Amino acid sequence: MRIGYLDCFSGVSGDMFLGALVDAGVPLESITEPLATLPFSGYEISAEKTTRAGLSATKVSVHLEKHEHPHRGLREVLSIIDQGDLEPEVENIARQAFRWLAEAEAEAHQSTPYEVHFHEVGAVDAICDVVGTAAGLAQLDLDVLMVSSIALGGGQVEGSHGTLPVPAPATAILLEGMRTYGGPVDVELTTPTGAALVRTVAEGQSSWPDMVVGSIGCGAGGREIDGHPNMLRLAAGETQGAESPDFDHVWLLEANLDDMTGEEVGFASEKLFQAGALDVFTTPIYMKKGRPATKLSALCSPGAVSRVEAAFWRHSSTLGIRRNLCHRSKLIRNTTTVDTQWGQISVKTGSLNGQIIRCEPEYEDCRQIAENRGLSLRRVMEAARNAWREIHAED
Repeated sequence: MRIGYLDCFSGVSGDMFLGALVDAGVPLESITEPLATLPFSGYEISAEKTTRAGLSATKVSVHLEKHEHPHRGLREVLSIIDQGDLEPEVENIARQAFRWLAEAEAEAHQSTPYEVHFHEVGAVDAICDVVGTAAGLAQLDLDVLMVSSIALGGGQVEGSHGTLPVPAPATAILLEGMRTYGGPVDVELTTPTGAALVRTVAEGQSSWPDMVVGSIGCGAGGREIDGHPNMLRLAAGETQGAESPDFDHVWLLEANLDDMTGEEVGFASEKLFQAGALDVFTTPIYMKKGRPATKLSALCSPGAVSRVEAAFWRHSSTLGIRRNLCHRSKLIRNTTTVDTQWGQISVKTGSLNGQIIRCEPEYEDCRQIAENRGLSLRRVMEAARNAWREIHAED
């Protein structure tokens, strides 16, 4: 499994994330070309090698052609993203990051997500940072991205609302539930944009994972801090435990739905399967105030996460999707064919340590024979099992 690790010992910001991706080997063109499909202009992006406290890093900068740019709201930003020629995974990450950012700013300033304008981060900078980071991560093709405990910095920072404490209110809201710490210097190390990106793309927090490192990239922050390497470090590689026929990793995507009919949930389930889910299932639950609801769950391979998540957004009413990485032990599966008095039926088997311990006839084969012959499904399935047992009686 391909894994990434964000080492946020000096916080995280949008430009630091971009710099770490480029420094780790992502071509700058993989970031700038998707951005060029968006219907806005007035910027240039550059990358150059630099140092922070004597350590090598890459600084990615967004140069604005004008000093003043419109303060776009969430609707305008999402419209710009929708009009771009972006991969579905890139679009999903960008849209979700801006939703988180708008919701946090709204909560911090007693507003609503669609009334907030991105004064603090600047619309052009924010779009370049968020969409560019999403495109760079897609180029790295990670199955999972973990993050360290996040350094926040300290002191105060100047914003459009005046002098704010560090972490800025929106940053603190975005990082709720995550491990953070103050310092190690009294400057702002983690920005709202950086926090929104981490909340969107990181699957969990840990110390440095057990991995074979393939590349390491360091993204430089905007300021040189005396005695402190102001940078974000990104490592990418492979987990030590290779996947095998009897072990792999799958993602569990879940959403709680309290405003969809049974027919709508059933339709959404079909669309999740069509998007590549390995399995889809529902669970009756009760939410706050005793409201009955349905939990819709989908298992999918790492490569299908973006497609299945897109199906969740399109075909369910959810505003959020939970992701959990699952380690899956499996019986080694094989398919064979047996002859019965009514024709051939496929049989799936599962083996443990070389011994077959499961035998299950293929449902569709049995159903078709049962309907055509006027038989019970149970009778046909039992006939297939008996035929298989006769063949393997001496195994």
